Amino acid sequence: MNITALLALVSLSLSIGVNAAKYQVSDTPLVEAQTSDKARGAWDFLANQLGPRPFFLVDDMDEGALKSALQQCKNRLFYRKSNFSIGHRGAPMQFPEHTKESYQAAAKMGAGVVECDVTFTADRQLVCRHSQCDLHTTTNILAIPELAAKCSEPFVAANPAMATPATARCCTSDITLSEFKSLCGKMDASNPNATTVAEYLNGTADWRTDLYSQCGTLLSHSESIDLFKRLGVKMTPELKAPSVAMPFQGEYTQQDYAQQMIDEYKAQGVRPSSVLPQSFSLSDVEYWINHEPRFARQAVYLDDRVYNDPEFSPTLADMMALKARGVNIIAPPMWALLTLDEQQQLVPSQYAQLAKQAGLEIITWTLERDGPLANGGAWYHQSISPAVNNDGDTFQVLHALARKVGVIGVFSDWPATTSYYANCMNLR
Repeated sequence: MNITALLALVSLSLSIGVNAAKYQVSDTPLVEAQTSDKARGAWDFLANQLGPRPFFLVDDMDEGALKSALQQCKNRLFYRKSNFSIGHRGAPMQFPEHTKESYQAAAKMGAGVVECDVTFTADRQLVCRHSQCDLHTTTNILAIPELAAKCSEPFVAANPAMATPATARCCTSDITLSEFKSLCGKMDASNPNATTVAEYLNGTADWRTDLYSQCGTLLSHSESIDLFKRLGVKMTPELKAPSVAMPFQGEYTQQDYAQQMIDEYKAQGVRPSSVLPQSFSLSDVEYWINHEPRFARQAVYLDDRVYNDPEFSPTLADMMALKARGVNIIAPPMWALLTLDEQQQLVPSQYAQLAKQAGLEIITWTLERDGPLANGGAWYHQSISPAVNNDGDTFQVLHALARKVGVIGVFSDWPATTSYYANCMNLR
């Protein structure tokens, strides 16, 4: 195909979906791309593959204006990466989370931003894991006797007579980086009724799959940076709360940990504008504000007060105080941003309205993590479950978050869905 023909196809693809324009939301980017669209050129369009799921979800939607708008985009030839589409741990609906394969799948599905949750090993090396102590459910460590012996808590079989479940606890801080790298990533799951290690490791939910879970490639944080640079995506590392006492080994402090994460981006020459560091700890975010202001400009405060603090009630004063302290982006779970009006329509919650009023930008999590939505979803849809009754409602929720709340990005366990929406609504 010559360049003239290629450009014609690209132009045609971009023209499709004009009828969806009236549903367009703000296309404010998260941050300026490290690799510009011009530099990436047509390869972005050719490389991204969304697969059948977004189209399945559109077909499953209730009839209405949004469905009609999204249907206008079904025959596009190409799909662009979008910063609105964030790969949550990669693409863990079907790929083992925080593995090379999961990250590559997310980028292939058009995620413009991909997440490495950051924790540390016994030799204080940073690695990508959702929790410091999840190796027993996300890897094959229990199947390797010499490494299983190092786990904080060894495997204990279920005891039906005593009604006790199978248990284990294996942490990245139990092993070195080289030992960590020898493990295989698996789907995050365990069987509480297991009486053997093999049974314990075989617990994947029936709506997920083990098809891509033969031996996922685990990565250090530094390796994830190198991979993300090659994939042309922005990076959103989350500094995970340690599961061990700090300072670790008597001298490795929380501040050392927070600084080490940023230093690894500096070491690879990554521009601060291409990194969105995250933490559930406001102290971590404030550390970056005070010591790494260029990275902190787009730091994300993951707000767990909505479910961890029974006394929490959002106020404008609280949101303005966060803004005054230098926080620019706040990220609560999806259900905290949406509620239902008297007509059972999705509308912004008080939390969402106050955050926007205070000038905070909003990212949210996590789309497509609840599994099938026929029964109203689960934790992530708890505030709107009466209005959710089929998988197609995924796009109704996404549209409300984008158009009514005005979020700038959505974490998804299957980024093809968020990428399809972003392309159809012309979100970059």
